Amino acid sequence: MAADLGELLVPYMPTIRVPRTGDRVFKSECAFSYDSPESEGGLYVCMNTFLGFGREHVERHYRKTGQSVYMHLKRHVKEKATGAAGGAISRRRNGKVFLDLELNRDFNGDEYDCEDEAKLVIFPDHFEIPLPNIEELPALVTIACDAVLNAASAYKKQEPDSWDKEIQVSKHARSLRQQDNGVRIPPSGWKCQKCEMKENLWLNLSDGAVLCGKWFFDGSGGNGHALDHFKDTNFPLAVKLDNLTPDIADIYSFDEEEAVLDPQISEHLQHFGIDIIAIQRNGTDNGHHNTDNTNGVRPRVSEWEVIQESGMKLKAVYGSGFTGIKNLGNSCYLGTIMQVLFSIPEFQRAYVGNLQRIYDYSPLDPSTDFSTQMAKLGHGLLSGLYSKPPMKSELIEQVMKEEYKHQPKGISLKMFKALVSNGHPEFSSNRQQDAQKFFLHLINLVERNSVGLENPNNAFRYLVEERVQCCQTQKVRYTQKVDYLMQLPAPIEAASNREELIAYEAKRNEAEENMRAPPEPVRARIPFTACLQAFTEPENIPDFWSSELQAKSAGVKTSRFASFPEYLVVQIKKFTFVVDWVPKKVDLSIDIPDFLDLSRLRGTGLQAGEQELPDLTPPIVLPEDTRDNSMNSSDSPEIDESAAMQLAEMGFPLEACRKAIYYTGNMGPEMAFNWIIAHMEEPDFSEPLALPTFMEPGPSVAGSGLAATPLDNHPPEESIAILTSMGFPRRHTVQALKATNNNLERALDWIFTHTEREEEEEETSNALSDMADTTEPNDSAFSNANMHSDSTLSPDQDASGPQIKDGPGRYELFAFISHIGASTMSGHYVCHIKKEGRWVIFNDHKVCLSERPPKDLGYIYFYRRLSSS
Repeated sequence: MAADLGELLVPYMPTIRVPRTGDRVFKSECAFSYDSPESEGGLYVCMNTFLGFGREHVERHYRKTGQSVYMHLKRHVKEKATGAAGGAISRRRNGKVFLDLELNRDFNGDEYDCEDEAKLVIFPDHFEIPLPNIEELPALVTIACDAVLNAASAYKKQEPDSWDKEIQVSKHARSLRQQDNGVRIPPSGWKCQKCEMKENLWLNLSDGAVLCGKWFFDGSGGNGHALDHFKDTNFPLAVKLDNLTPDIADIYSFDEEEAVLDPQISEHLQHFGIDIIAIQRNGTDNGHHNTDNTNGVRPRVSEWEVIQESGMKLKAVYGSGFTGIKNLGNSCYLGTIMQVLFSIPEFQRAYVGNLQRIYDYSPLDPSTDFSTQMAKLGHGLLSGLYSKPPMKSELIEQVMKEEYKHQPKGISLKMFKALVSNGHPEFSSNRQQDAQKFFLHLINLVERNSVGLENPNNAFRYLVEERVQCCQTQKVRYTQKVDYLMQLPAPIEAASNREELIAYEAKRNEAEENMRAPPEPVRARIPFTACLQAFTEPENIPDFWSSELQAKSAGVKTSRFASFPEYLVVQIKKFTFVVDWVPKKVDLSIDIPDFLDLSRLRGTGLQAGEQELPDLTPPIVLPEDTRDNSMNSSDSPEIDESAAMQLAEMGFPLEACRKAIYYTGNMGPEMAFNWIIAHMEEPDFSEPLALPTFMEPGPSVAGSGLAATPLDNHPPEESIAILTSMGFPRRHTVQALKATNNNLERALDWIFTHTEREEEEEETSNALSDMADTTEPNDSAFSNANMHSDSTLSPDQDASGPQIKDGPGRYELFAFISHIGASTMSGHYVCHIKKEGRWVIFNDHKVCLSERPPKDLGYIYFYRRLSSS
């Protein structure tokens, strides 16, 4: 028999490989679906590429590559028979086979048995060879099989920085000795015991001392008394008090000189009177219960309970469009965005509608192809294959036990997350992130990967009309820019319960001074109309340069819609930065309307009586000591790397920090920090700095720097040369530079988002003509003004610019994403989507009919345009 197997495998031996260092072995997820070894058909792992395929997709890979030998992995999960001893170790047949295949966490190992089996399958005849079969297989095949079965997770290999280098548990955590000195930490009013500082405070977990941390670059932050205390006492662990939440606790080990984890942090905090669990359960400040309830006032229901609709008997729903997404650990920001996007027909049509074509033309490694993984995700959410209701017998058992162990647990987006976060310093980590930033990041990825395909971003894209006015000359300039998201201010001063907020603030300050428990928090109630009014208010422009005066002057900017998108995304600006640089959320409620009419916000263009500012760009002023060198050097711009690193240590991307230092003229980290705050929501925020070399000074060079140049001048050859050297066509390069006022950095992004389509120019022009006809001529009082030439697309944009689906500005709410927690760096995201006339809550893998959608507490809202009829 051994000879027979050896002879059978001889023709395929050249295609069987042993995984080498750096090879990723996908043995837990199909590249085209969410099938796994626990699926009915198991998983087939290619013995050459080590990609995994479900039963429906392995034939496609065989036909495309000719690879015939696959390892079939199957895990049988069975509930233990009645009477089995609790806590028994799960049985595994061929225990060595699945050495690194993690048991699905949806199953409790004490209640279920796992039987694993593996075998080699030879295509196209499906000849099967059970494993292990060491004695009968050739040595090379045995070694290859053993290596595949024992290979580490594909995702650990792909992302060593974010998976292998996680914060480690402190060696002091489990053996920490805490003093019984009677210290109890009050809920507020903390001060450093040595210098009276009130910010950046750390609680020593051994003796309860509250001391300040290290100082920041600008002299703020603290005097380092927490470190001095360690040197005096050798008490090693401290936790930061300022941003202590149920989801995050910043713990530092002075002895190990690094941030650490403490698995017993709840017990260690409880020793000093802080109940961290109570923060989540009751929504009280810093875990302290407000037991003084003699006034009979009912405690406010926490944000955590309201947004998740806790305490209500929500009915689970199953089938197409009702598939949940497993939380991989702070990945809910990604899951909520993808749930909403694939509820939109344009995304469904672009990816799921073209599923077979995308799969057929996918590269040899589909795990690295954006379109393939988007199509896979959309199909997983919409097919209903991963959202099936429990069997009748299981349902009865669940009702009897009041448990829902058999409820479908949704799909896992490990492969998708690894792809879309690859190389991104924030999204590639396991930390919580801002859903709004991920939305813009994904929009960028869709743009770059929509060449030759339908671009679903067209549904979100719209033009913003910006009106800039020089306050001294009263002259104006109208410009347009592409945007995908409307950021709506939330003016606290316009709160309808302003007096109540003022009284609460006074009570809170009094309680802090007297070291008493804080009063019940008061949530600001802001009318939506006040938010719209704040959006239309003029905004001061810092360092405005007037082209009329050829000098800096006071300037203001207002924004309007030059076009209305098919789907409007509205973000409520709930977060503000405080002393520790952490974005803190303002507790507020807004009466979000189900129907929205923004027609009055359509731009007007240049009005009668308005005078335009000259089309001149600001001069580039160089320092006297570097101007001569800069003019004749092609070296990279000088950047204070130490200052950039100081900013990067706060958690900002290094490339963004370098740009901030450069654009603020190396004026120091504080100035650069302000630049970061102003630009961190831009899609290219984390992109590397890329600027053209300085040109040789021509006859127009002034004594104080380079003179202003007309906006319509021909792009400099130096900039064209830089872009063409990257492989971009000269014609497309010139077009990009013209569209971005010769800004090389913006031109590069323009090229990525506006691929050259010479053969489609005529078709695009016709499409834009049709688009113009769809705008209602009498939609608003501004409809005629909108036809002004300053509000229409330029000829260059008509040919290859962004596709705009303009129309009426009337909308209906169909989805919203809510954030729970005090900061975008912690907490949880939940989304509500209106389907078939009913609101549905998507809370990770749980999908239920919503009973009371908390529309007033949302963070990002999604509106669809109403038909003109």
